[in-house]
This record gives sequence, C-alpha cells and structure tokens, in this order.
Amino acid sequence: MKVRDVMTSQVESVTPSSSIVDIARLMRSSDIGSIPVCEGNKVLGIITDRDIVLQVIADGKNIQSTSAKDIMNSEVITVTSDQDVHEAARIMAEYQIRRLPVTEQGKIIGIVALGDLATEKIHVNEAGDALSGISQGAHH
Repeated sequence: MKVRDVMTSQVESVTPSSSIVDIARLMRSSDIGSIPVCEGNKVLGIITDRDIVLQVIADGKNIQSTSAKDIMNSEVITVTSDQDVHEAARIMAEYQIRRLPVTEQGKIIGIVALGDLATEKIHVNEAGDALSGISQGAHH
C-alpha cells in the first residue's frame, strides 16, 4: 500500500508571515498539532504546538509579533505519495514525528498522519512502534 492510499489531500498550511496567534487558532479549529509552512505549494518548514509552547510562550516572546518564520523548523522530513506506507511508519518512528507532509517535486500534495497508518490493520504494529517511540522520547 502506498502513502497516496492513506494520505489526506486537504492540507492546512500557513505562510512564513502568519502570526503565532493565527497558527494556534488554526491548530485548535482543525484539531491538529502541526502545520506546514508554505510559500505557494512549496514546503519551507513546519510548526508544531510544542514549538509554540517552547519557543514563544516559555521564552516570553510577544505572541502578537512572532511569526511562523521565527520559530518554524526548516528541516522538514517529507515523503512522496508513491512511497510504501511501511516506509512512512519507519520514518515517523525514526524521527519521532506524527505527521509527514507528502510532496511531489517539492510541492505539498497531502499529509499522512500516524493515525492514517494505524487505521490499516497491517500497519498497526509499525504505527504502534512509532507512537511508542514518540511518546517515550526515544533518541538515536
């Protein structure tokens, strides 16, 4: 089974100039914990709810003037739609991430979440291993 078979093609994203407040509200309304930062369809970075807490709130930054470009992680791990879902699960476990942007030629076309993999019986063990590693904070 390929990533394209389980990915979500409706992806919420923000721009580098998006405010942290707007990003947090989008996370809340969409019930998601990470959002790709894009310029057009090109993925430039990703922001997690944890990034907002640790890099803005805990550091006492002004939430009104801080934008996506100020805290985004620009080392984004992605997959392509033709990659096998087993490989996506392995990548999630290795990098301790729950959502992977799906790109084609540098353009975002979807997102695959750990939950997407867990819905397929054949991948429950891999997804479970990935979640276990994420939850325990395992490092390599």
